[in-house]
Amino acid sequence: MDVASHTLSPDAPMPRARVLRAYAQEARSEVLRYLREPAFLLPIMLFPAVFYLMFGVVLNRGNADVARYLLASYSTFAVMAPGLFGFGVSLALERGEGLLELKRALPMPPGAYLLGKLLMAVLVALAVGTLLIGLAVALAGLELTPAQAARLLLVDAFGVVPFCALGLLVGTWVKGQGAPALLNLVYLPLAFLSGLWFPLHMMPEVLQRIAPLWPSYHLNELSLAAVGMGRPASPWRVLVLALFALACLLLAARRLRRHG
Repeated sequence: MDVASHTLSPDAPMPRARVLRAYAQEARSEVLRYLREPAFLLPIMLFPAVFYLMFGVVLNRGNADVARYLLASYSTFAVMAPGLFGFGVSLALERGEGLLELKRALPMPPGAYLLGKLLMAVLVALAVGTLLIGLAVALAGLELTPAQAARLLLVDAFGVVPFCALGLLVGTWVKGQGAPALLNLVYLPLAFLSGLWFPLHMMPEVLQRIAPLWPSYHLNELSLAAVGMGRPASPWRVLVLALFALACLLLAARRLRRHG
């Protein structure tokens, strides 16, 4: 029997079953890695919930409009974190430790690395979104229809993607422990300038005019529309977020090819 006939040449495509198994294993490893690091995962999930408890429940005094607005804005604030930090910090650390080069040498599809992280970010976004909805309904007394809750979770799942791309881009600029500080300089100003902490009409006019420049603003508008506030959801905002994600992804891929 010719052994060579039963082996794959280096240029032969990987069988589809092995490709799917590689994607599944990479996604599983990302989920397990985050579950084993509660010091990283819990703040991402609990900070928005604590803020909502403080401002949407304790200090709100039963105002349904405030509770609804804060549910949308803190949902946006919440889904930004797993995208930025889940991608940016982990990529910076893995680049600094040489793990990214090792993954490139492994016989696995290049996209499995990114899709595994993306899946984990989406799962975290859905988990924290569900937690915020539960707090709003149970403690703030917010009347939210199942359709509104489902739309908000759909926005959360979609909304984490552009921030994953932004986190990926930031992670290509810095290595190691410097990533969290740099990402906080992106995360917190974006939240403030997009009206996630204070409604934009309470802010200076110049900040109101430049708010549409930020992806978090467009995501927050989609979240507000999902819960029945603000203007109806516009496909234009979806397109803006999709183009922003694509631009960040292309820039990140270019930097990774040049600088590793």
